[in-house]
Amino acid sequence: MANLTLYNILISCFVALGSGSYGYGFAVFPTSTGQPGFYAYFNLDRDSPYTANILGAMNALFNLGLALGALAQGWLADRVGRKRAFMLASICTLVGAALVSGSVAIGMLIAVRLLHGFGLGMLVGLVPLYLAETAPARYRGLLLCINTSCISMGYFVCAWISVGTYFAVDQTLQWRMPLALACIGPLAMIIGLPFIPESPRYLALAGRKDEAWEVVRTIHRDSTDPEDDGARAEYTQIVRQTDYDKELGYGYVKMFTRPSWRRRTLLAMFLMFAVQSTGVLGITNFLILIFQNLGMKNAMPLVLYGVYATAGVLWVVIGMLICDRVGRRKLLLAGFIGQGLTLLVEALLQWKYLETTNRPGLSACIAFLFLYMLFFNMCTDGPSWAWMAEVFPTTARSRGIGLGLFAYFVGTITYTTPGALAFRNIKYNMYYLYFGLCMVSTVVIYFFIPETRHVPVEELGALFGDAVVVHLTPDGHHVIEDKGPTVETLEDVAPGSTATAEHI
Repeated sequence: MANLTLYNILISCFVALGSGSYGYGFAVFPTSTGQPGFYAYFNLDRDSPYTANILGAMNALFNLGLALGALAQGWLADRVGRKRAFMLASICTLVGAALVSGSVAIGMLIAVRLLHGFGLGMLVGLVPLYLAETAPARYRGLLLCINTSCISMGYFVCAWISVGTYFAVDQTLQWRMPLALACIGPLAMIIGLPFIPESPRYLALAGRKDEAWEVVRTIHRDSTDPEDDGARAEYTQIVRQTDYDKELGYGYVKMFTRPSWRRRTLLAMFLMFAVQSTGVLGITNFLILIFQNLGMKNAMPLVLYGVYATAGVLWVVIGMLICDRVGRRKLLLAGFIGQGLTLLVEALLQWKYLETTNRPGLSACIAFLFLYMLFFNMCTDGPSWAWMAEVFPTTARSRGIGLGLFAYFVGTITYTTPGALAFRNIKYNMYYLYFGLCMVSTVVIYFFIPETRHVPVEELGALFGDAVVVHLTPDGHHVIEDKGPTVETLEDVAPGSTATAEHI
């Protein structure tokens, strides 16, 4: 198996700026709407149904942009390459963020949120795509979970910036500055993208095999492997499997007409919609409102939101570190069961103590929201994104991620659009709905989601009935082909290889 190198970690952390931009961009609007200056500037009554509908429309259009952006990257990443797609997504995100921060009317703000969402949807789809295609199999879960760690970091940074701007004398500065700072992430990506390599699996898909070899050798250079045997074996597997899959054709239609791809597509779409069905964004998007309903006043809802985001970073990092050790499947089962039971207790606590002055009871309501976040960030968030990104072959990966995230953002629209009114009108009863959906999702995951840890992405097709052209040996230094009772070691095809075929 290829080793994890410092260079691999550094380029992974850089592209994950796209996920950080998404996390910040998603969180910045809920925190801005928690500022008194936002309502004063746009002349809105924060307690009126009209304002709740306006907030719902803004969230719906933003998430529509995210969904469309995710689908667009599925085509664009194969058309122009991962790096160029990153550049286009970063430019779109930067322009959208600038227009959002400069909005002078509520209509303008609603419209440009769509553009901002479109750019972020492309970015957040490209990050796991690139990470899955550059990570060694043994550490793929770790690197893929950098994606969700940076999403949580975006929430964390945004939350505490908003706490600081709450105390600004200028009320317009309270909500406009956090929005303007959303430009930093995509701008940094535009500056740094020329210095990272293209995905080797895209280069193989595009027929640029010499370039693919150079990237694989550079990313996985190992001082204990002076002949680059591990890199040669990985390159050989990538090229041969990609050439085989290309002959079968690819495209969005193929995702649903080829049985093994259809199964993966439907499972990925289900899993990502199920993540939203836990209520995570339906809750987080209106967390400040929930804290206000639980009796928190003045800046305290923003402070609690900041603590919530801070704890979220800690738990998602722990999840990142154990993802390859425990496995995706076990973590997902623990996460969905834990979230469901926590939400059931939350509903019962709010039924008992909401709209009372019982401080211990209201504090317990807040504590269980934090426990809910622990299960989501440590067990559900990272493993779900990792599983979605790694189960598709190179010819289908960008579109598979696009469809998975399309379902994810459709779920976001489903649960956040009515969220503001729902938490005002039916309050804790929403948690009963999320509890039931968590239990249903647990059953489906148990019976249909296979484990994927430590398996090279070219070999994961075997879990779904696809042919695997070559396999890596346990040490990752050779490739083998199963021919029934005998196993043949294949000749490496890397440029400059001196290996010859031999039987073992």
